[in-house]
Order: sequence, then C-alpha cells, then structure tokens
Amino acid sequence: MLNSVIMIGRLTRDPELKYTTNGTAVCRFSLAVQRKYNKDEADFFDIVTWRGLAENCANYLGKGRLVAVEGRLQARTYEGQDGIKRKVTEIIADDVRFLDRGGQGGASAGSSRSADNAPDDWKDLGKEVSLEDIDIVDRDGNDEIPF
Repeated sequence: MLNSVIMIGRLTRDPELKYTTNGTAVCRFSLAVQRKYNKDEADFFDIVTWRGLAENCANYLGKGRLVAVEGRLQARTYEGQDGIKRKVTEIIADDVRFLDRGGQGGASAGSSRSADNAPDDWKDLGKEVSLEDIDIVDRDGNDEIPF
C-alpha cells in the first residue's frame, strides 16, 4: 500500500505553532497549489508538521512563501465545540523544503538581509518548458544527435 504526497505551492497564511500537553510542537498552515493545465485555478491543502520541523516552519515560513511538501494524506474525525462530528483531510508533512529566499513571508519578512531585496532566481521553478524555448547548440557543425 502507498500513501505519499508531494506538492509545491505557496502558503496562504502564516503558520500557527502550538504545543501538545506533553510539549510536542505542532505547526499548521495552508498551501495553495496551482493546477497543471489551468494556472488560474488552485487547490488548497491543510498541512501539519510535528516536532523540530514544526518549529522550523513556524520560525522561517510566512504567507506567500514557496515550499515543497512531502508527506502522507490523513483523514480524521473530531467532535466540534457544538457537539457535531466533523471530518477533515490533512497532509502530514515529513519534509518541507523552502524554495524561495524568504523576503515574501511573514516570519522572515522583518529581517533586514540584503537578499530580501534581491531578485528571486527561483520564481520560474515548476513552470512548464516548451521545446521551442530551448536553444540547441551544435558545437561540431554536425546535425547528428550525440547519444
């Protein structure tokens, strides 16, 4: 059986860090992921991280940051304060990779590092590439494919 999720998207809000009664860190945030064929549409996913990863996400991520999340899908039920049972589906993250420099997000936006004002070299990460956009250089003057 396999339960694996990998996605790249932007945080829709600042992460919320809380601690369980036994002191374990848990961080929650929401991720917007653009659809492959219609870039004007996005899907929104609730992400949950635990322990050291939770503290890192809370300290270094903020709304608008680009991240890659790897984890598993989990469905659970709980009873709300009004007594009604609710069902929620979340992604429990095992790994969160920070894909941009951090000048756009909440927790790191207040820093005065000069890199925050630099252009984002990773802004095109994940964009589709067409073969027409690739320049093929023929160094030998021969039209044969080298492999």
